[in-house]
Amino acid sequence: MAALLCLSLPLHAEEKEGGVNLKEILFGHVQDSYMWHVTDFGGHPLIIHLPMIFYSQHSGFHVLCSSQFEHEPNAELLRAGEGSAAGFYIQGAEDEKGRIVERVGSDLVPVCFDISITKTVLVLFINAILLVCCILTAARWCKKHKVDDPAPGGFVGLIHMFVMSVYNDMIKPSLGSEAPKYAPYLLTCFFFIFITNIMGVMPFPPGGGNLTGNITCTMFLALCTFLIVNVTGTKAYWKEIFWGDVPMWLKVPVPLMPFIEFFGIFTKPIALMIRLFANMLAGHVIAISLSCIIFIMFALGGTMGTVLGTAMTPVSVLLSVFMMLLEVLVCYIQAMVFTMLSAVFISMSHVKEHHAA
Repeated sequence: MAALLCLSLPLHAEEKEGGVNLKEILFGHVQDSYMWHVTDFGGHPLIIHLPMIFYSQHSGFHVLCSSQFEHEPNAELLRAGEGSAAGFYIQGAEDEKGRIVERVGSDLVPVCFDISITKTVLVLFINAILLVCCILTAARWCKKHKVDDPAPGGFVGLIHMFVMSVYNDMIKPSLGSEAPKYAPYLLTCFFFIFITNIMGVMPFPPGGGNLTGNITCTMFLALCTFLIVNVTGTKAYWKEIFWGDVPMWLKVPVPLMPFIEFFGIFTKPIALMIRLFANMLAGHVIAISLSCIIFIMFALGGTMGTVLGTAMTPVSVLLSVFMMLLEVLVCYIQAMVFTMLSAVFISMSHVKEHHAA
């Protein structure tokens, strides 16, 4: 796996003024893009070009391929060069890097609406299709068999084991009798996150995408939990937030506790979002950094660089393999933590009225 990861490093980012541009390599893998760089063969990059769909207030809707766009390092060179794809570019300047800009006279104007199929979006579609196929395979078996039939084996049995494990060990202990009501959502969260994490560990397509390392994805998942928690919350839940059973001086005249409790409504989904995003992003960065040790050593040049590069190659490979194996465990743990905390937050919003004896 480490060797495949090294092969996927873009050659154009490996060297910069005689050294290794580690920043470019790292951000090139963890950031979203309009194309999917697979590897390099003989100095020629193997790239999957993706459709770009956007709206410009000057020229209307456009559907183009990313291969029609030019990448320039800064706006000055853009203004000096010839237009590409009807005057559109993928900005290369640091302040607006990665944005689609249009040449309007001598100025570069960002487009106002962009719904392009980027690498992250493509990975999302692939993972969603894979998830549906896995679940429908197990569901088809259940449809054709009775409850008292022998348990399935193979892949279907593995899916059944995962479903029952998540339901019995994560969802039911938190939600009790309400578990069947919220199990579909929580099971979907678990399997989507788990499959996405596993696919992200794979260093070659259709894997290698940094979907859960993209804060937009984790923000949407956390937002879904936030809406379920607060829309289905009981009257007692809202009463405890705005008029909890605390001393009166904590509520009047300064609503200290209501403010803290209301603020806590938003900190829960933010914690879900940041925890999943940070852990998966850090795993990708560490794995790539360990692989880059080889190139950094060889980039020193001379006999010393050759000796250090040769000596560090097995160390780098072993550390990368270790991190990959550790990442597989982290993939499951992060899916489990997100699902379990979501179940706990939903349970906390379904508190009942406390009646005095």
